[in-house]
Amino acid sequence: MYSFKALSTKQINDFREGNEIAFKEIYVLFSPKVYAFAYSFLKDQLQSEEIVQETFLSLWENRGKFDADKVLEPYLFTIAKRQILDQLRKVISTKKLRENLLTSIITQHNDTENQVIFADMLSFANKAINELPKQQQLVFRLSRMEGLSYDEIADRLGLSKNTVKNHLIVAAKKLKTCFDNQEIIFLLCLFSTFFS
Repeated sequence: MYSFKALSTKQINDFREGNEIAFKEIYVLFSPKVYAFAYSFLKDQLQSEEIVQETFLSLWENRGKFDADKVLEPYLFTIAKRQILDQLRKVISTKKLRENLLTSIITQHNDTENQVIFADMLSFANKAINELPKQQQLVFRLSRMEGLSYDEIADRLGLSKNTVKNHLIVAAKKLKTCFDNQEIIFLLCLFSTFFS
C-alpha cells in the first residue's frame, strides 16, 4: 500500500533550522508531485511552475512553524491547494468561466497524473481510516462515504442514534490527528467529487 514518503528526523530538524541543503533535498523529492498536482487543476505549465515556487517559498518562510512530528507531504499539498485556489480566484471572474473549468476538470478525470495523485491521497486517508476500531470504521464509512444519516446507520447496525453519533465524533477526532491540516480532508472530498 502507498504511504507518503517519510523524511528522517535529522532531515526535518535540519530543514527547520534553516539548512539549505536539507531544503533542496525536500524540493527535489516533492516538487514533481506538487507540479503535477497544480497542473491537474490549472492545465498551464507556467502557472503550475509558479505554484511550485510559491509553495516551497511558503514552506521555507514558515519552516519554524512546521511540526516535526507530522508528515511533510500532506502539509505541502495543503499549501499548494491554497496557492491554486488563489490563482483560480484571479483567473475565474465570471460564472461562465467557472462552469467551463468544472467541465474541464470532470472531462479530464482520466488524466494519469490526476489519478496517481488521487490514488496516493486516497490511500493515505484509507490507511488512517483502517487504523480505527472496526465499529468506528464501519460507522464512519457509512456516514461519510455512503452518506447515510445517523438514523439509517443506527437501523442498519442495530445501534442507538447516540452511539452512532459518539462513534463518529471519536473517529473524526482520531482522523484529525492523522492529517497535518483539516483542509487535506476538504481536498480529498474535492477529488472524490470530481473523480467518482
